[in-house]
Amino acid sequence: MAGKIDARVAELGITIPEPRTPSANYIPFVQTGNLVFVSGQVSMAADGLIAGKVGENVDIETAQKGARACGLNLLGQLKVALGGDLDRVKRVVKLGGFVNATTDFIHPPTVMNGASDLMVEIFGDAGRHARFAVATASLPQGAAVEVDGIFEVE
Repeated sequence: MAGKIDARVAELGITIPEPRTPSANYIPFVQTGNLVFVSGQVSMAADGLIAGKVGENVDIETAQKGARACGLNLLGQLKVALGGDLDRVKRVVKLGGFVNATTDFIHPPTVMNGASDLMVEIFGDAGRHARFAVATASLPQGAAVEVDGIFEVE
């Protein structure tokens, strides 16, 4: 039987992807106590990597889609961490966002809204979180966005 969050995801027409295997020497998530830390997820969407430099060859709307893809990938890893039961999520605690951008790009928070809005869509008030959003010179695989997350769980 699907849980409340799975039903909400289905109602929204959202597909949470199967997690990707790490591409370097790290693990995708760590649980300590009632917190799950999910490693950074790049902007890999269902139709491929959203790559490039925001402010140069990627516009803000595309970058927001990239941040949303990162959020979906976070949830894919979190779902594995929780044995498939996203109803165990009590709160999205914090998201950290990195935007591959030009040196004069001043809108990383706008880009990160793609991931933040997703968490609120799915978890409601429990999806409201602290966060940071910064621009960086490059990201793994040339991704436009990378997001990591901390989640409080039961």
